[in-house]
Amino acid sequence: MRGDPIGFYPIVERADWVARLAPLGTPTIQLRIKDLSGEALATEVAASVSTCAKTGTRLFVNDYWQLALKFGAYGVHLGQEDLDHISEADLATMRGRGLRLGVSTHSHDEARRAMSFDPSYIALGPIFPTTCKSMAFGPQGIARIGEWRTTYDCPLVAIGGLRVEHARAVLEQGASGIAVISDVTGAKDPEKQAIRWIQEIREIRATRS
Repeated sequence: MRGDPIGFYPIVERADWVARLAPLGTPTIQLRIKDLSGEALATEVAASVSTCAKTGTRLFVNDYWQLALKFGAYGVHLGQEDLDHISEADLATMRGRGLRLGVSTHSHDEARRAMSFDPSYIALGPIFPTTCKSMAFGPQGIARIGEWRTTYDCPLVAIGGLRVEHARAVLEQGASGIAVISDVTGAKDPEKQAIRWIQEIREIRATRS
């Protein structure tokens, strides 16, 4: 992944969202489920992996690295609190099975900690205010993306309150991917909005190559 841009990166809470967005050409998707467990959770992960295998989409599973391994997901995304529960043996298992790792960061201390896990990417946020979840850190701003990019030798994902009109500035600051939640899942026409994102990022990269 280090040489392959992450691109448009929607974060969704169900396999049916994956089934809607992956066939559009979405390069990377995160499945983030917080309200299921057991068989219901496993079913969602399995269905999402199956969809992404057909479309060539990279699927990151939030939190549940064991399920990501079991069903063959591309990677797992972990928050800082999740790192407290990952052992060296767990990391060795993930690396040995080729599971990529993404880690959330909000401060330099968190970024340095994340880098010690040799991640496939680190995510910085929130770039702008967001209502998707309660955040202990205030808005980072677009300029912080450039600071992270020059400080940490790792692909960077920007997240938090981002809209299509922010794409050029975010990419110009060095982000490899742009994670989006409500701008797609809350849109009147989610598929149309996703296509806007995909085309915008493609056009920006074409003009910069």
